[in-house]
Amino acid sequence: MRVKQIPGLPPMYTNTYMIFSRGGKAAVIDPAGALEEYKEALEENGASLAYIFLTHGHFDHVGTVAALAKATGATVVMDTADAQGNQYYPLTPDLIGAGYEEGKPCHLDELEISCWHTPGHTPGSWCLYCEGYLFTGDTLFCGSIGRTDLPGGNMAQMNRSLEKLAGLPLADDTEVLPGHESLSTLGEEKKYNYYLRHFAR
Repeated sequence: MRVKQIPGLPPMYTNTYMIFSRGGKAAVIDPAGALEEYKEALEENGASLAYIFLTHGHFDHVGTVAALAKATGATVVMDTADAQGNQYYPLTPDLIGAGYEEGKPCHLDELEISCWHTPGHTPGSWCLYCEGYLFTGDTLFCGSIGRTDLPGGNMAQMNRSLEKLAGLPLADDTEVLPGHESLSTLGEEKKYNYYLRHFAR
């Protein structure tokens, strides 16, 4: 599997990612960058875009979803709880092609993508894992967590989600790829992240 990070547009500079299978398919996670950057990455890797995975539906993570889906025919995968068509959650249910289900991984050629519901930052937040990479959206950051004081946020739910993440059977060297700021590892977050270490076993 190949992973490419594409920065989002200013002023948010949201982290967005693309993953490429050996079989020539690709998926993008939280597309908020320029449309041409995703198209160029697909061309460079000789890949077709199969999925657009959204860790949640906040406006700063979904800016390129509609244009990218239209240009490629990729299936948009997200939780309908975050498809509200308003200021904070601009996407509408008609754009969604599929949802997530815990215990039922998504497949991209040889790649198996596991998913866990992690509400707290938003009702429809999910974390995705594939071959040593954990895409945490705005649930878990390097040294911090996503805000819970915005519409749809809930600190009690966030704590339960953090407990779930801390208990996943993933190696400490699993790379944490969040929706903002620096990358990290799960082991580092369990050890140094004030919010997560409380739940680490």
